[in-house]
Amino acid sequence: MTTFRGLWRRSLIRHPDGRCDTTSDVHWLQGLETFVDLRQPAGWPAFADRRGRDSLSVEDCAALARQQGFAGTFAFDGSHFEWQRRIDFQPKTGQADAGSLTWEDGVLVERGRDVAYTEHWHRDGARSVTPTAAIWLRDLASGANAALLRVGADFMMARDRAVALAPGASLAECVAGAADAKQARELIDCEISRGLVAARRLQITHSTLPYRVGDAVHGDIRGDRFLNRDRAPDGRERTREWEIIASDGEIEALLNA
Repeated sequence: MTTFRGLWRRSLIRHPDGRCDTTSDVHWLQGLETFVDLRQPAGWPAFADRRGRDSLSVEDCAALARQQGFAGTFAFDGSHFEWQRRIDFQPKTGQADAGSLTWEDGVLVERGRDVAYTEHWHRDGARSVTPTAAIWLRDLASGANAALLRVGADFMMARDRAVALAPGASLAECVAGAADAKQARELIDCEISRGLVAARRLQITHSTLPYRVGDAVHGDIRGDRFLNRDRAPDGRERTREWEIIASDGEIEALLNA
């Protein structure tokens, strides 16, 4: 899949009912096989005083539930490409995320196979695509899965939530039906972040969790373990320890500037 390696920005989506969105901030980072995608509505609030999950109000959770994002592996069956999602910010729909990809006037056009949508994608050719590396992880404490992907100076990280979502419903519906603020926060607690690599520092610039913006991953690989900085629910810094369950690319360069 090296043809598509790099950071892509979406300029348009046309939904089956004819609605179009040209303003959402949407980026797809594609590695050798691993991909991560983050989609945030335009005019996203800063949530500047949020420091951890416990600082989110029910209203915050309802707003954050409007985001989308996912991570998984990219496959091709000879006629269609499929983004096989392993982590999803929204509940599972039961439909495959698959479509065709064609170049039209310098724009990569994606057309859905099972759902009649159209998306326009653009890649900055000036951005390096080396090194490229990805690791898939399992949290030793919670069992949650995660992925860390680097392509050139860009990285994205996805971490699944520890609670299950009801399939078919939207995350907004799940949050609206939460019994209390604690449950609403647990439903939102799925991190999909993107940012830049510099001086062994993976600096987060955008995230589904607003309190992660400005943080650094501070990763360290030790054999089959990966340690990184994170935030506890109360906002204090903590170290997460992960088991590396799969990898591809130049792993030794994953954290190097």
